[in-house]
Amino acid sequence: MDPTVLGGKLASALVTPLLKKLFRPDGPGAGLVDKPVRLSALVSFRGEKRTLDERDVHKLAAQLVAQAVESPGEPPFPADERIAVTDTLARRLLALGDLDMDDVQAVRLGHRELAMRLHRAGPAPDGLSADACHFLDYATEWACLNILEFFTRRSTFVARSLVEQTRGQAELIAKVDELLTRAPRPYARDAAFERRYRPYAAERHNHITIYGIDLRDSPDRWPLEVAYLSLEATSGEQTGVSDAPPGEHTGAATAAARLPAEEALSSHDRVMLRGDAGSGKTTLVQWLAVTAARDATRVPFVLPLRTLVRSGTLPAPAAFLTAVACPLTPPEGWAERVLAEGRGLVLVDGLDEIPAADRHRTRDWLLALIHAFPGNHWLLTSRPTAVRPDWLATEGFRELTLTPMRRADVATFVHRWHAAAQAPEYETQLLDSLRTKRDLARLATNPLMCGLICALHRERRGYLPTGRKELYDAALAMLLARRDRERGMGAVDGVELGEEAQLEVLQRLAYALVLSGNTEMDLETAEGIVARCLPVVAPGSGQGDAEAVLRTLLLRSGLLRRPGEGVVDFVHRTFQDYLGARYAVEEGHLDVLAGHAGDSLWEDVIRMAVAHARPRERAALLRRLLAEGTPRLTLLALACLEHAAALDPGVRAEVEERAGALVPPRTTEEAKALAEAGLLVLELLPGPEGLTAEEAHGVAVTASLLGAEEDEGALAVLRRFRDHPDLDVRRQLAGTWSRFDTREYAIEVLDHLERDGLSLVCESAEQRAALSLMRPWHRLRFDGPLTAAALIDCVPDPAAVRLLHLRNNPGLGHLGELRAFRSLSSLRLQRCPDAVGLSSLADLPLTDLSVFDRGADLTGLGSLALLTRLSIAQSLPGDVLTDVLPVEAPLLSLFLGMGSIRSTGLRGLTRWPTLQSLAFGVSGEQYLGAEDWSEVAGLPALTTLSLYGQPEAYAHDAMPELPGVRDLQFLATPPPPQALRVLASRLPGLRTVGVATPVDSAESLDPYAELFPAAEVFRI
Repeated sequence: MDPTVLGGKLASALVTPLLKKLFRPDGPGAGLVDKPVRLSALVSFRGEKRTLDERDVHKLAAQLVAQAVESPGEPPFPADERIAVTDTLARRLLALGDLDMDDVQAVRLGHRELAMRLHRAGPAPDGLSADACHFLDYATEWACLNILEFFTRRSTFVARSLVEQTRGQAELIAKVDELLTRAPRPYARDAAFERRYRPYAAERHNHITIYGIDLRDSPDRWPLEVAYLSLEATSGEQTGVSDAPPGEHTGAATAAARLPAEEALSSHDRVMLRGDAGSGKTTLVQWLAVTAARDATRVPFVLPLRTLVRSGTLPAPAAFLTAVACPLTPPEGWAERVLAEGRGLVLVDGLDEIPAADRHRTRDWLLALIHAFPGNHWLLTSRPTAVRPDWLATEGFRELTLTPMRRADVATFVHRWHAAAQAPEYETQLLDSLRTKRDLARLATNPLMCGLICALHRERRGYLPTGRKELYDAALAMLLARRDRERGMGAVDGVELGEEAQLEVLQRLAYALVLSGNTEMDLETAEGIVARCLPVVAPGSGQGDAEAVLRTLLLRSGLLRRPGEGVVDFVHRTFQDYLGARYAVEEGHLDVLAGHAGDSLWEDVIRMAVAHARPRERAALLRRLLAEGTPRLTLLALACLEHAAALDPGVRAEVEERAGALVPPRTTEEAKALAEAGLLVLELLPGPEGLTAEEAHGVAVTASLLGAEEDEGALAVLRRFRDHPDLDVRRQLAGTWSRFDTREYAIEVLDHLERDGLSLVCESAEQRAALSLMRPWHRLRFDGPLTAAALIDCVPDPAAVRLLHLRNNPGLGHLGELRAFRSLSSLRLQRCPDAVGLSSLADLPLTDLSVFDRGADLTGLGSLALLTRLSIAQSLPGDVLTDVLPVEAPLLSLFLGMGSIRSTGLRGLTRWPTLQSLAFGVSGEQYLGAEDWSEVAGLPALTTLSLYGQPEAYAHDAMPELPGVRDLQFLATPPPPQALRVLASRLPGLRTVGVATPVDSAESLDPYAELFPAAEVFRI
């Protein structure tokens, strides 16, 4: 409650009747009294004729207090002080009978002085809060003001002699009424201060800073509200090691329930949040503070422990703002009042950043605050190994752990970072690098490392440091030394190793892991390695034993962690490989590296070894790789070149020449062979600039094949080709949709493809749903059961569709609903046995129809008078073709499947003199006779003839000469050449002969070339 509304709660019209009871009523003749009357004679609770006793006065005081407390709005003082306030007010009222003055003196004295007399005459408040004391003082003044008004109205003598004073009192009452509504009280001062504090807190914490890197042309702070990324936290312990790129985590963490980290306090008011170095703990604290301040949900107090412990004594609430150098001065007792009301959000950051000796007193300090001020929200952050898992569990704290960033998180972070830094031109290039370069992707698993990569990439105008060695060096310098130093942190637990000393210890641990082929080691083994290393890196330095040094590295380096009890590993596998390679080169273990080159787990170690090695060592190592003669090691040597700043030109030329025969691939076969070399191929694939159409297609095939193993990197490659004009390249990009995330691939690749001549295949519900995310497609194929109505629903613009291919759809039903595709010119039905109603399509501009289903209903086919291309696979009813086929259609191409002409033969074929292409199949049970061949001979425009089936059924003496046929194709299994001699003699005008053979067939086409000497023979 705001006490400034006290006047409204004790309005004069309601107070006066209550106060009248304190005085005796006027007796007869009272108006003739011409002398003032002593107050002691007026009060009703004194003398022989009393009408009230002390208990009645207490009741009257209780009524006055109740009126103020129970009026609308906040109470003027804490509820548990109500009895004490009532008792004190009653004693002040009883003091009226002890005052040595009369009514005239009282009126002249004034209400404030009269109240002070009563205050002095009554007992002093004992143990009451400041708010209760304020209420008593103002209630007493208010009562005195109304008492004096009562006096002026009671005595005609007083009324007559003090008429002017009475008017002044009435004016005074009105003014005091108004004054009391405006007079500031503690709560009013609190509200005014919070209106200043909230924007200050939001502004102070609304930024992200990366400590420990040098940026000349880039800002080192970015707006938090733009760059903030919502991370996830899990209540489960993360066990096991995840070496997968972002988003491919394994182990228990994936099984534990995840929730957005900023919702950690939504269902639990006490949370301990753990996270590795750079995982976003401090950023989350800032975000919670900013949102609480801006939304006015709670009053945030951000308390970094590394700052608090410097003063020795951890602060009480009154010193919260002073301890963090807040320049605003709050009203006295403000912080305590906020916490007492349960409105606080206390964010204690960095338990790991203070010495172990201070952590227990920090817990005691925090718990004392929690017990003294229940109902607030409390968050404590720490790195995982600073304290044991159940350190605060018994106090009701919920344990949460920040999880590594997923791939989608990384992309979102990069986008928001570049928006905050106002550098959108560098975003796409960096995302492609993160997707194709696996070691870089493994590094970008938390906001700190992502921010470092973004900052260095922008600093270098869109290029990461050459070979990325500089990037790793910058990251190590930041993590091992500069970040803590620039944040003002000193040694933790008395252990302070320099950067080089830490590197020496870490690289020995890394090399031991690399040699063992593992990604984690037990704690005892790690302590042994550190113990053997300490005499070398810190002889006699007093830095502590191996256990203390390892504990400090686990706590502060940001590189090591303890994923399980008694186990140590590297947070980033890429740092393990980098540091292991550094040690191998320093120790001259190049033969060991070369001996493991065939192991894919050593790829990054070898590449980093090339980065660390001297020029002569690089040349020797690369020659060893080339000597193996395998495509994979040749490509590994090529990948190493970017890390070789100085190298023998001859070695470089040899590597490039050998790899040039592999990259780019020029055929589909070469592309498949290249994909066998593994994922490192992705970052070596060039283009599309400078590539021929065949090479571009080969690169697209390679990336598509690797998409099954590394979809993100493959997508980054394919994205570069989405504007390529070649139809084969575009078909490859459209046809590999199923290997990638449906939605992302649709947006990033498919939507950008030129549609001309290209069909899109939708095989799943997810793909059908993704159609709404893209520009309209004119050619669509749908596989699987789908009703006509459902088909129309999933196509955003049916009127834009010109070709529709439906396969394996037993639920299609009546075709009438397809009239929604009013621009449809081509329809292909393949294994759609329940499709009926072809006649309902007569109103469409349908010129191309294929029906491939042995049981299809062809009723109504004759009504499709616009057809120019028709393909039928099932047996035709009737005696002649004109019984079923559309007589009026100007057919240019006709395909009749095996067995289609079993009952009709080719009789009636001359009804379509416009035919230019004819294809049919005959089985051994059916022979074409002279009548059938005469129908073929009667087609004046026929130039292309396609045949399949038993050659003796069509290649015999009944066949006439067809001089107009220029192109001949043998579909399905090719007939033996010796069976085609009659046919060859009947086609004197042939120019091409296509023979269907398996792709990998070694069968020679020479016999066909001899049989058709004037024609070009090729495989189809």
